[in-house]
Amino acid sequence: MIDRDIHLARALLVESSPMLRSVAAAQLRDIGVGHVSQASGVKEARLMLEQEPFDIVMCNREFEGSGDSGQDLLDELRRENLLPHATVFVMVTCQATYNQVVEAGEAALDALLVRPYTATRLAERLADARHRKRELGDVLRALDAGETEAALVRAIKRFQDKRPYWLYCGRLAAELLLTLQRPRDAQTLFERLLQVRPGATWARLGLARARMAQGELRGARSGVAEALAAEPRSADAHDLFGRILVEQCDFDAALAAYRAAAELTPGCLLRAQHAGALAFYVGHGTEALRWLERTLSLGVQSKLFDALSLLLIAMLRFDLGDAAGVDAMRQQLRRYHQRFPQSRRLQRLDQAADALAAMLGGQPQAALRTVREQASEAMADDFDLEAANVALALWARMPAPMRLADEHEAMLERIGMRFCSSKAVAEVLVAAARSEDLAVAAIRRCQTHVATVAERAMEQSLGGDPEAAARQLLAAGEQCFNPKLLEMAGQIARRHASSIPDASRIAEQAAAVMRRACRAPNHIAGIQRSGRSPGGLQVRGVHPAQVAHAD
Repeated sequence: MIDRDIHLARALLVESSPMLRSVAAAQLRDIGVGHVSQASGVKEARLMLEQEPFDIVMCNREFEGSGDSGQDLLDELRRENLLPHATVFVMVTCQATYNQVVEAGEAALDALLVRPYTATRLAERLADARHRKRELGDVLRALDAGETEAALVRAIKRFQDKRPYWLYCGRLAAELLLTLQRPRDAQTLFERLLQVRPGATWARLGLARARMAQGELRGARSGVAEALAAEPRSADAHDLFGRILVEQCDFDAALAAYRAAAELTPGCLLRAQHAGALAFYVGHGTEALRWLERTLSLGVQSKLFDALSLLLIAMLRFDLGDAAGVDAMRQQLRRYHQRFPQSRRLQRLDQAADALAAMLGGQPQAALRTVREQASEAMADDFDLEAANVALALWARMPAPMRLADEHEAMLERIGMRFCSSKAVAEVLVAAARSEDLAVAAIRRCQTHVATVAERAMEQSLGGDPEAAARQLLAAGEQCFNPKLLEMAGQIARRHASSIPDASRIAEQAAAVMRRACRAPNHIAGIQRSGRSPGGLQVRGVHPAQVAHAD
């Protein structure tokens, strides 16, 4: 018997061959596993894992006749915090190349089995993995309880003392430091880890993410480029490279990186969505449609599926004059909204699809009412960057005679002043508006105005009047809900707390407005997801301070 609790364990076996599935299920039962569920493929397994927890997941790495991969499933589950810390994940493969062994180690895989294997070998691997979970129990329990600081302290101590699994704990501690918004400390720890494991892709990517969190995009980019030169088939490296390139507004190169990541992991729903969304904004309609429609086949019922994909497909079908295609997406969005009737986000997506159908159906007035309604909410607390992109995309698709210039420009002004917090965001707004002259001019004007307000405030602060600078930034930020101005107001107030009488009130007021009206300011609809960390060791139950909300 593996351990005294193995009879209580619930296992999920993921294998496409009925015969091999039957043999493996018998092996698991013979070594004492109490309950064994089975799935024939990645899609079915993903849904089962989303619905209930398992103590053991035994998954094939390769699925004959399919682009799906067990590694993609594991990566995706961990990225989206769908795999409990206590779950043992065993990967089964027909061959173990050097790269596969390295990949398994970097993914912190619990066990890798090479077929053919014996029941004794399986029992040994499970016993080792379950022992590791128990050995790290104090760290994992703290994470599950939301005690991030306690988990960090325990992980660092185990790393420093070089106790069993100390390297894993060092990597975990570095990820927790990033989560706690301590990127400089994370960078120091990743540098130490690189000394222990020179050339480890996960450590290189961790160091790049720490630099990126500190705004050092050039250093982050060169670090990822080095990782890709050493390991060109690292999907995580391509993924992170794409994220950096988006921040640097090099959208064509970012699309190439996202495309590479998606092609390397054809069973990864998230990467297909990201490649499709960016292709949509860049204006590569055919490619965008191919990637986004692929997500439908990968799992429209999955929690990882983003309903925005349905609307982007509807817009692409609209551009092709495909009324039936638009209606199909409209019906799927309607069903989504019916499942979550309280979601204002899904209501907006549903209404947007209705507007597209109305335009193709010869009812432009009905479409105009919907477009005006969405644009009128540009200053609502829950109107985020995604809603702004949808509103801009709808206006750009309205028949020209229906768009009054003054009305259109006023909407562009409200959206531009609220969301022009970085060059990357401004460029995506321009792309969503299909780079029309009026939209480009208005958004560029807003971008310049926000930058001017910020620059003047910094000059005022450096000139000896930080109080006036903080107050002016707060007033401007409260007026238009611009996260850059609000964040700067809080930073100046905190930095000069000794010379500003009510610094704490100014900082708290700026933070309160951001919490209320600046949700996930860096979440570029369908592209950037702040909860993801390409190349990172994912920590279930722990999220960055600003998380992209799906519903």
